[in-house]
Amino acid sequence: MKEQILVIVKPDGMIKGHAGHVLTRFEETDLRLIGARVVKVTEELAQAHYHHLCDKPFFGELIHFLMGDLHNHQDLVLAMAFTGDDAVKKGREIAGATNPELADPHSIRGSMGRVTTKGVFENVIHVSSDPVEGEREIKLWFTPEEIAMDLFSTTTSGHRKVWA
Repeated sequence: MKEQILVIVKPDGMIKGHAGHVLTRFEETDLRLIGARVVKVTEELAQAHYHHLCDKPFFGELIHFLMGDLHNHQDLVLAMAFTGDDAVKKGREIAGATNPELADPHSIRGSMGRVTTKGVFENVIHVSSDPVEGEREIKLWFTPEEIAMDLFSTTTSGHRKVWA
């Protein structure tokens, strides 16, 4: 079944120059890249992205991490949208376990991630956890014009397409 996922190269991956490698790993699959953009992550975007974790004690740190505050203010990330059969499963296999120390050493997180001495997971990338989250996240990070195919319902507001 065709699914869509959002993949983000987080600030720790960007500052280490891993964006190209991550893109290559995903393009080596049969997943199709349908959108990509470099984004300066605002607090509002980070909070909306991780809204489901707002009651966790690490929420604030997670927001500051995605905004680049923990990486010399590297506040740019690479957001990419992919589509394809079983995209969630394939994307999460490429990414590896959230904890880099437990991730397959051939996965992105296993080969490029680390756990800092303060216990912060520098796991390089985010991958949508399921198809529902994939749709929500793509709609959050991209406008319909930034996606190279019609994925989800849109409507017109003025002269622009917006997500329905």
